[in-house]
Amino acid sequence: MLTKNVTAILTLWSACHFACGGPLPDTQAAGLTRQLQTIVDDPAIPLPGLSVVAIRAGEVVYSRQFGHKRLATAGAPARPMDANTMFRVASVSKLVTALGAMKLVEQGRLALDADVSDYLGYRLRNPHFPDRAISLRMLLSHTSSLRDEGGFKFEPGIDLKEVLLPGGRLHGKGAMWSKNHAPGSWFEYVNFNSGIVATIMERAGGERFDRLMRRLVFDPMGLKAGFYLADFAPAHIDDAATLYRRREKDGDERWDPQGPWIAQSDDFGVAPPVAPAGLERYVVGSNGTLFGPQGSLRISANELAQIMLMLMNQGQHQGRQILRPETIGAMLSRQWTLREAAGGIDNGNADSDNFRGLYHAWGLGNQHFVDASFVKNGRAGGDRLVEGGGFSGVGHLGWSWGLNALFVFDPATNDGMVYVASGVGDDPDRHPGRFSSEARFQERITDALYRGAIAAPRE
Repeated sequence: MLTKNVTAILTLWSACHFACGGPLPDTQAAGLTRQLQTIVDDPAIPLPGLSVVAIRAGEVVYSRQFGHKRLATAGAPARPMDANTMFRVASVSKLVTALGAMKLVEQGRLALDADVSDYLGYRLRNPHFPDRAISLRMLLSHTSSLRDEGGFKFEPGIDLKEVLLPGGRLHGKGAMWSKNHAPGSWFEYVNFNSGIVATIMERAGGERFDRLMRRLVFDPMGLKAGFYLADFAPAHIDDAATLYRRREKDGDERWDPQGPWIAQSDDFGVAPPVAPAGLERYVVGSNGTLFGPQGSLRISANELAQIMLMLMNQGQHQGRQILRPETIGAMLSRQWTLREAAGGIDNGNADSDNFRGLYHAWGLGNQHFVDASFVKNGRAGGDRLVEGGGFSGVGHLGWSWGLNALFVFDPATNDGMVYVASGVGDDPDRHPGRFSSEARFQERITDALYRGAIAAPRE
């Protein structure tokens, strides 16, 4: 009985320590909370909900939630956000997908530099560069020469070889392949890369991608996160936040900052998630895009912080070795760096847009934030995270369906930040940042977390 009581007390302390703000002094935590609440309530670009975590020197020092995971409707009251609220975290999903891929590399089932044709069972080549093999390393670092113009998510009955191979019934004009840049020579941020990675993982692991990720990553870490909500328990589905924008979901996509919040994704207060038609006939290893490896992970900010701590701790989580230190090192190692010309940014080895200079370096499934900031044509650009600079790290951004998210940490100091906003009340492009490619409200969140929880001296 004593052992059970001690275990219960430790479990309760751990949960409160994580969710209640850790060692950040109360007055500082209160000040940061007020600052973040002001950002959430900003009438120029309000947020329906926000969840944040700050980590300092490998320890969670602040965790808070603001607003609602589900807004009021005619038939139901608003539901406040809490520490268990999960979000469809958009492209932050790619970083987590890479964890599963690297676990299979660690197990010897995949190799970073092997021709992925060996796993897919057919010869995968950019038809414009037929002699250049494509590797898992290229897919994870966005240097594969694939593009999103041909689509990046396909129905259960489609085999990706029908899309990728010339002559396939869905290949069309081959818009999914770069005509100008060979595999391994050029960076272009592409969602489709993750779909190919998931398909390769299925071929190597022998399971559906969503279930493979559960076995390789989520269950060993004790996380409720997952890529396929229709398999979740009802209580977990209830934890999923609805994503909102003040703009039309379909039609002319018109923003209306004074209009109502319009659900964009995961509106499970209206209807539960359902399986896509034909899933029962799905052939494992044919089309991993189905499960959204590029953007459909549902996970809480606190569970993202657990993943961050695991990476900081060289793959260890609560006494278990999830990934080996050398696997973490390989994943976070620099794979691509943007060239910079004397007169400013040179996109000579990146796609011509590059999100206004947002991408400067990349690892395996993770962006490297190098603290770059510049002004071009009167608008700020770069990957800087805090005003004035001083914080660099590795991680990933996510934005889609109104959601905005950031997962970033510095492996040298083990300082890190997670934030997930469940919607946005106006077009972010109307509110540009002062020192980066991000919108101003995104800059304000990261700057507040950094100054209020990471860089601030302790009282």
